[in-house]
Amino acid sequence: MKADTRILSIIVPCYNEEKSVPLFYAETVKQETFFHDKNVEFEFIFVDDGSKDDTVGAVKSLREKDDRVHLVSFSRNFGKEAAIIAGLEKASGDFTVLMDADLQDPPAILPEMYQYIEEGYDSVATRRVDRKGEPPIRSFFARRFYGLMRKISKTEIVDGARDYRLMTRQVTDAILAMKEYNRFSKGIFGWVGFSTKWIEYENIQRVAGETKWSFWKLFLYSLDGIMAFSTAPLSIASVFGMLFCLVAFVFMIFIFVRALIYGDPVAGWPSMMCIISLIGGVQLLCLGIMGQYMSKMYMEVKDRPKYLVKEEF
Repeated sequence: MKADTRILSIIVPCYNEEKSVPLFYAETVKQETFFHDKNVEFEFIFVDDGSKDDTVGAVKSLREKDDRVHLVSFSRNFGKEAAIIAGLEKASGDFTVLMDADLQDPPAILPEMYQYIEEGYDSVATRRVDRKGEPPIRSFFARRFYGLMRKISKTEIVDGARDYRLMTRQVTDAILAMKEYNRFSKGIFGWVGFSTKWIEYENIQRVAGETKWSFWKLFLYSLDGIMAFSTAPLSIASVFGMLFCLVAFVFMIFIFVRALIYGDPVAGWPSMMCIISLIGGVQLLCLGIMGQYMSKMYMEVKDRPKYLVKEEF
């Protein structure tokens, strides 16, 4: 390796991607000719997120042929966010790129992404311009989520954004400096700032295997994003509290005046119970919102490691 050779660390989170790993590697090394001309060498970092298939075996097979292939294997499934941060911590490259093993992040646009880095951008991010092949209900709620985040958060989170992102060392170090346990990478990318070039492409189907993201998992992940980058739910809870205090005060006056005039305190009991139930429901909702924030704080103050490594090379 030449003294002035730079390294591009390719970080690949994997969960049950035994079939996809060799296909991903084969497609990605096709881009090496362009990068050799730029005096850039690849470094592959596969992060096994507690896979139940032989993903680790597939990576080891690649290692036998190419010593640039590295593995970080977790002791159990810690989630994609943990896999991302583990890969970034393992990476030694001058540049880092996050990619999915299923080839939904096309390696063919890596040269274009690197050219924008050469032009002076700090990072190059990707977004899908359509959601072809996704269930319609999931696409609908995904768009609503991004629309909501634009309104309640000061952090830029782009609709259709992928984790597929090429970054300089400076950006990578900035992300690593954010030590929180509850991580939402799409928000973190926007929060750290730096000049970013966006590249758009049409949705690509998985080359092998099945998606690991169910509607419920995506819903919980979206809640993590809202809690991590907005305090708007707490403000909404406060507004609800003030509003219903006002309603309760007005209603008390109404009941008092009605009793003085008609002397019938029993009338209106069904409507009263409905109102009590409504107010009780809103109180529980507000308590739930505050509980979500407190649960995040609880996980932060325990300071547990984000992941545990079983095997590494």
